[in-house]
Amino acid sequence: NLCPFCRTPLAATAEGSELRLMKRVEANDPAGLFKMGVLCYQRGEHERSVEYYTRAAGLGDVTSHFNLANAYQNGEGVERDEKRFVYHLEEAAIGGHPVARFNLGFLEGKSGRVVRSTKHFIIAANLGHDESLEKLKKLYPLGL
Repeated sequence: NLCPFCRTPLAATAEGSELRLMKRVEANDPAGLFKMGVLCYQRGEHERSVEYYTRAAGLGDVTSHFNLANAYQNGEGVERDEKRFVYHLEEAAIGGHPVARFNLGFLEGKSGRVVRSTKHFIIAANLGHDESLEKLKKLYPLGL
């Protein structure tokens, strides 16, 4: 029952937990920034969540890139922006996020770039993404 950040006993209340999290945010800890982004998103504070995800992504947090891609795709907390959506999806995929890699494969296939799409699915499957493996099973009989 220790805090994964500071190794002190867990806070007894939600307020105490959030105070500790804010210390991690103030220290520019990417995991703390990501967690605060998730917390804000769950509260419906989408603009604030994008701010925290952006800071965490700037520090290399892959899942923050993925969440930013979703925000730009859906227009949650930001205006919809296809270029930023693809940019953050690519950054997440490069960082090893399997769902981001799968989504890139889907986008490439939709654009007619089937060979590139297949490569993305192979990488995602190697990262343990089952849906990519299922997609590859369907592509294999077609010779791709």
